[in-house]
Amino acid sequence: MPRAGRCPVRRCPGYASRVTRLHDLAITVGAAREMAGHPIVVGISGYGGSGKSTLARALIDLIPDAVRMRGDDFLDPSRSHRRSATWAGVDRSQLVEDVLRPFREERPSTFRRFDWAVRDLGEPEDVPAGQVLILDAIGLFCPDTDDALDLRVWCDVPLDVATERGMARDARLGRDHVALWRDVWMPNESDFDRTFAPRERADVLYTG
Repeated sequence: MPRAGRCPVRRCPGYASRVTRLHDLAITVGAAREMAGHPIVVGISGYGGSGKSTLARALIDLIPDAVRMRGDDFLDPSRSHRRSATWAGVDRSQLVEDVLRPFREERPSTFRRFDWAVRDLGEPEDVPAGQVLILDAIGLFCPDTDDALDLRVWCDVPLDVATERGMARDARLGRDHVALWRDVWMPNESDFDRTFAPRERADVLYTG
């Protein structure tokens, strides 16, 4: 059985496969699950606006017995709206200890997602069971999660392009986040890049 945190389809350290079609990515996920011999966690990351959530929603429909976790459910808005070189607003500790490791080890656990309607943590929920957990989140590929992700997929969109897309999306939704994108989120991404090199940690670079 592959060591925890190792992608069984990675060929050598520092190498990432480039995938351009959703169907091929689904095949890669299936192969990783087959080789692992246990339920796996697929992390999807990238810059804000790079298409992480869109990819996760599309992928889950192609993977048998898959469940999805949204990274937004593990964001602390008070901290995620501040400058941070480590994306401190992402509660990676709860993600790993309460969700990812229990899922991979097939043991019961509960977690509390952030309820954006009331801006507070919700009631405890059971971690869903399945064979593949797909998690899309910013600030995901770093030492905090190294041993809890079986396959790392990076949405390979340049920072400036992703930021433009994210700002356009927010404008369509009536959200005035221009200052946050310019003064907080884009600098946070650049700092996280320099600190952790998340793209280089990926097993798959997705450009579909």
